[in-house]
Amino acid sequence: MNNQTELSNQKIKDFQFLDCMYRDSYFPKFLVDKCKDILLELCLTIENKKPKNLPELYKLTHSATNRINDMEDEFFENNSEIETGARECLGTNFEFISKAYGFDAHIEELIATRNW
Repeated sequence: MNNQTELSNQKIKDFQFLDCMYRDSYFPKFLVDKCKDILLELCLTIENKKPKNLPELYKLTHSATNRINDMEDEFFENNSEIETGARECLGTNFEFISKAYGFDAHIEELIATRNW
């Protein structure tokens, strides 16, 4: 999925996902695109499954985080890595998503399964 206009949440539709990574040439754009797709799929899953509480939301965000973890080798192969700048960018995007869907989640818990 890479068309966020298919989502129903207006805040999500208007958001510039991973803008901080797109602006930094250290991160290959095609890998940032893959990360963005994972975040958009997370949004679609939230809209479809409608988590009722934080534990249900965390289950979904941890799944998305694990998929980003799986991309580490791809970043290394392209002379990049998911480092401090990417971690902060990804973390704030996860936090934005949770708030846009009405959750007051802790950013570190949203991405608790991260390797980065």
